[in-house]
Amino acid sequence: MKHLIPLLLLATPALAEEPVIENVDIAKTGTDTYRFSVTISHPDTGWDHYADGWRVLDMEGNELGMRVLHHPHVDEQPFTRSLSGVTIPAGTTRVQIQARDLPAGWNEGTTTVTLPTE
Repeated sequence: MKHLIPLLLLATPALAEEPVIENVDIAKTGTDTYRFSVTISHPDTGWDHYADGWRVLDMEGNELGMRVLHHPHVDEQPFTRSLSGVTIPAGTTRVQIQARDLPAGWNEGTTTVTLPTE
């Protein structure tokens, strides 16, 4: 039995699922500002394991804006949350969206989206 516990601890990360970005809606709200509405699905189980944020990155990986999610969405899946006032440098045509969960942190992958021109 005591040999089983270390094996269970090694298996735990494999059971955790990353948050999945299902959709991104973008609205241009000013000359260089945008509102991002991101739909995420994640098997939130409570305060110890839930999607706790997403961010907008330029194509080099620099953070342009971040939306913190302050509570689990156990009974609301998928869910959409917005972030307004994100300033995007002039001439930028594409950005990346990256999701995060507690306790694993930022997803390795990102979702690339094209910015609207109007």
